[in-house]
Amino acid sequence: MQLKHKNIKDVLIVRPLEKRIDASTAAEFKQKMGDWIDSGNRRIVLNLSEVDFIDSSGLGAIISGFKKIGNDGRLVICVVKESVMSLFRLTRMNRVFDIYASENEALEALSGKV
Repeated sequence: MQLKHKNIKDVLIVRPLEKRIDASTAAEFKQKMGDWIDSGNRRIVLNLSEVDFIDSSGLGAIISGFKKIGNDGRLVICVVKESVMSLFRLTRMNRVFDIYASENEALEALSGKV
């Protein structure tokens, strides 16, 4: 799975370059997110601008990262297409995750907050 990542100050921005986060990519996505968290990243913005589809495996991988950070940090999501947002609403994950319309809004939300 191709993931683009960059750091802006103490915030890691991760953007999957794949159209789908599903059973074929979820394990690799979960592993890379876990590695970044284990290496000390505690504020993460997950930019889903390229993603058209997430299945239960993909959603589980995202939730895994959220749980791994725990109360020590924050994982927020931004730029979610309607096809993916409907899954978040259906599973009520839109109530669990902070979801922002733009990457800049997500960065602002994480500024000074853990």
